[in-house]
Amino acid sequence: MDRTVRTVEDVLALLDGLFASESETGQVATGDREVFWDRFYADRSRPVAFFGAKPDENLAAYLDQGLVTPGRALDLGCGAGRNALYLASHGFEVDAIDLSPVAVAWAEDRAHEGGVDARFLCGDAFALPAAKLSGPYDLVVDSGCFHHLPPHRRVSYLALLDRVLAPGGHLALTCFAAGEMGMGSELADADLYRARELQGGLAYTPESLRWIFSDLKQVELRRMREELPESALFGVTFLWTALFRRDAACAASGDVGPVHDLA
Repeated sequence: MDRTVRTVEDVLALLDGLFASESETGQVATGDREVFWDRFYADRSRPVAFFGAKPDENLAAYLDQGLVTPGRALDLGCGAGRNALYLASHGFEVDAIDLSPVAVAWAEDRAHEGGVDARFLCGDAFALPAAKLSGPYDLVVDSGCFHHLPPHRRVSYLALLDRVLAPGGHLALTCFAAGEMGMGSELADADLYRARELQGGLAYTPESLRWIFSDLKQVELRRMREELPESALFGVTFLWTALFRRDAACAASGDVGPVHDLA
């Protein structure tokens, strides 16, 4: 008999287990967390588009347009560190975290080779003590973490943002766009639990992103622009890019201000 659920976090952990693969198959899925991502990042020579040391085109655009300015930044699911190192090289004080020790080791190697100063952490951002991710951060960057979370972990994600995102701070989010061929599951949340499979990641509509992040103010929401292989930036059109801002004054008044929506 197993009676281990006592807290909300116990419930969330129990639900996490629904998306882990069956051990006897020998296969792993995104629900296997660090095991899956360690294998994913093990071969640095694989022709994976975002393995290149290129920042997201939207992130570069935010800096070029002055929508975000240097301050403290947190990169969630940093992978091999391409966005974290870009921000650090442009004057940000960067903390970056990933579940995968293999990915973090690669990011640290890149930082050393490039002479760039960033602090890389290995672990679960939702489980780390507050002292490790103390905030407040002026910018939280997420390029591909959010869309790999099971639905119940949106609760953890929003709680983390609530704790670490500074007033006036921004969330720069990149995630799978619904309607694209084979890129992200469009199953309803309840059906994902019935299937016990995240199907490689979840696709979102603009409306669902606005609803999930309705406590923040939308600054921009659009398709990521395609970047050619020779470009210094990363860009593919099957992703949404979104910039949201925490604005305490507007939240209190109900003023949503100007919005750029190119979806």
